[in-house]
Amino acid sequence: MAATPLTELNRALGQDRAAPSGKPWGRRLGMAAAACVGAVVLGLLLVVALRRDPDGGEPMAIASIEKRSTPLAALPPAAEVAATPNGPASAAQLENNAGVTVVRPGEEAPGAIIITVPEEGGPIKLAPAPDNRLTERTRYGLLPKTGPDGATPAKIYARPLGPEPTTKPAGYVALLVGGLGISQNGTAEAIARLPGAVSLAFAPYGTELERTVQRARGSGHEVFLQLPMEPFDYPDNDPGPHTLLTGPKAQDNIDKLHWSLGRFTGYVGIVNFLGGRLTADQEALTPILREFAGRGLMVVDDGSSPRSLLAGAATRAQIPALKIDRVIDGVTRADAVDKELAALELLAREQGVAVAAASALPISIDRISRWAQTLEARKIALVPVSAARGLRNPKTTGSLSTGSQR
Repeated sequence: MAATPLTELNRALGQDRAAPSGKPWGRRLGMAAAACVGAVVLGLLLVVALRRDPDGGEPMAIASIEKRSTPLAALPPAAEVAATPNGPASAAQLENNAGVTVVRPGEEAPGAIIITVPEEGGPIKLAPAPDNRLTERTRYGLLPKTGPDGATPAKIYARPLGPEPTTKPAGYVALLVGGLGISQNGTAEAIARLPGAVSLAFAPYGTELERTVQRARGSGHEVFLQLPMEPFDYPDNDPGPHTLLTGPKAQDNIDKLHWSLGRFTGYVGIVNFLGGRLTADQEALTPILREFAGRGLMVVDDGSSPRSLLAGAATRAQIPALKIDRVIDGVTRADAVDKELAALELLAREQGVAVAAASALPISIDRISRWAQTLEARKIALVPVSAARGLRNPKTTGSLSTGSQR
């Protein structure tokens, strides 16, 4: 039977190829060369795949750019920066002239170059606390006192007012938010959300008060101590075990006062917590005010009692004192708080300075935070409570309006 010729479908692969020519060692040399070329190509592909592309991948330098304190107009022209009489400027000279700090690899930030431009003005910082000049060691801890050089906590621990605005405000508003230190979440919310110019008042019964107060001061808030005082409906309404009382039990007030004063440091002064009955009793107030005077503290009357003698008696005793004009969250609804804030702003326009109090309630913190963001556009300046006294009475000796007397 005759053999059937192979077709394209049933011909074995390579069966119709011509027999290789040449010597076997030549063929082997060619195959080896091809293998080397392939290995080099594969290696290059691996390098490209595994190595970052500095032009197309993630950035190889990190730059954090912030505002510069020197106006751009004050910087020398580029030609002056780029060259010196001795030749081209060095990198250090360029950095110095441009007001830029460069941290190179191997210094504070290995593997990165960080450029920091100084921020204009910078945040307002409070004096460190405790100041050794202003402390007295007692069995209740560090108590405030007037320093041997006449320095007082009311001046040293106050928040500086800052530079004068270019345009005179239509009015000043000071806010004191109290009830802090009891609820950790509420306290953290107030410290984080409220502007630094809002003063904060801490109750003496909280935990980790020293650390919390220093965190508040680090955020720019000046702080006050809330002192529990006897209300008219005591003991049905009891401010706590260290409440300052009237009548026969008033003999224990100084010891209770020292306990409260030693709970934390760095406060500008005190503000009453309740206390309608005690603040109306001149006899009970006198020894307490004597303590405040010797310790260089400011006194704030929270305005909750129309019969209170606290601010007036303190002023007569030559103690820096202030009375709150309005309480903005007597009704804890958003619309009610907003209405009180609008009235506070109007009061500031009418009399120059208005001072208000609020509690650290979530609704109060939220409304104050939103309202404060609109003040600059309406030419109202938010100031700390310590500064409000000096702004209200500029002729007061030892005015607290600047907070810069150190």
